[in-house]
Amino acid sequence: MARARSFASGLAESSPARFAILIFTGLILVLTAVLALPISAADRSATPLADALFTAVSAICVTGLVTVDMATHWSTFGNVAILIGLQVGGIGVLTLASILGLVVSRRLGLRQKLIAASDTNPMRTHAGPVAESQAVRLGEIGGLLTTVAVSVLAIELVLTILIVPHLLILGWEPWPAIWKGFYFAASAFTNTGFVPTVEGMAPFAEDVWMLTVIGLGVFVGSLGFPVIFALARKVRFGARFSVHVKLTLVATLGLLVVGALFIATLEWNHQPTLGSQEPWFRPITATFLSMMTRSGGFSTVDVSQMNGSTLLGMDMLMFVGGGSASTAGGIKVTTLAVLFLAAFAEARGDQSMNVFERRIPNDVLRLAVSVVLWGATIVATAAIAILHITKEPLDVVLFDTISAFATCGLSTDLPGRSPDSVKYILSATMWAGRVGTVTLAAALAASQRRQLFKRPEERPIVG
Repeated sequence: MARARSFASGLAESSPARFAILIFTGLILVLTAVLALPISAADRSATPLADALFTAVSAICVTGLVTVDMATHWSTFGNVAILIGLQVGGIGVLTLASILGLVVSRRLGLRQKLIAASDTNPMRTHAGPVAESQAVRLGEIGGLLTTVAVSVLAIELVLTILIVPHLLILGWEPWPAIWKGFYFAASAFTNTGFVPTVEGMAPFAEDVWMLTVIGLGVFVGSLGFPVIFALARKVRFGARFSVHVKLTLVATLGLLVVGALFIATLEWNHQPTLGSQEPWFRPITATFLSMMTRSGGFSTVDVSQMNGSTLLGMDMLMFVGGGSASTAGGIKVTTLAVLFLAAFAEARGDQSMNVFERRIPNDVLRLAVSVVLWGATIVATAAIAILHITKEPLDVVLFDTISAFATCGLSTDLPGRSPDSVKYILSATMWAGRVGTVTLAAALAASQRRQLFKRPEERPIVG
């Protein structure tokens, strides 16, 4: 035991990225074993390994893709295990480890601060020490952990309080209303998208209250804990927002509006989706669906019936995802913002990227490009393999593959009708998407290379 503890401590200190992946993967395997037990299924039969693994990965990666009926397949024991899994995945494994360490030792040492910091800013694990002019400084990690613990409990409690009375008004019995109301709240804030009702979201397809509350939960969860922490500091102390916070808020709201207009325009008269709704309600549905592409995964329409053009546009929105260090997936909105800032700077002939009266260093651009290329490579590799196995149309395969990578959960039901090999591929895609391309790359690197010389410069032709 002492040797294992020493190994884990050394790994956490030398490579937080590898430590994160080890713990993250271990939790997935534990939840897989639990869900495969007969007690986890409603009919008390053992769940096939492929379905148990897929559900475990989907829960801890807060994705929301499913291969079984979540409302009928799992027992109460199984549902509780899944809820614990999505809470752990939503908070972040390293953040949770630091919180537990703080609770046990009643103090937060430097090592725990560094471990938690790698969850709030992946650049710390990728390039070592970084400038402290960011959303959360190392000295504020303790405050961030408190914010994480309090905000998770408080926000999910508020969402539950908003949902339960509404379900009672709709005629639900008290216990199902409380249990499933909390399930909806946790699933929304963690951006998982699991639905505990047999009919799915169909009973709430034109329920403005439920759509608003769930959409709000997804929106707050997709901002990221550093942004929530900054908002809390703003309210309490009037602190200024960092560039990260401003970029996250502007990009998130901008993509929400653009996505809503895009979906409404392409699906307005399409009868299987928005076309069958009253004209005044179609913008609400379009906005809700746009919010779900941030990584929410809830849907009030049959995604498989959408136009191919709409699916392609939603692919782009899902690939971007939500805010850094959030419960959302994707390459993150700040990554997209940095790439656009670089393009604008190049078009204007500026030597540096400037935004909100601040200069963004070039190493951030290099990291953004790496994230996009790694993400695109993972999606392309998985999509090609699934296309070869299933022979399904490209737009369907690409949609579900990007949804898995971006831990979104919107689906054309491809996982449910595919062989086990596809379930394993999508599970690996969800794992890579949640672990994060930066953390994955840092973990795969054997060590930080130090080069004490510079080679002669030569410029290849680009473009």
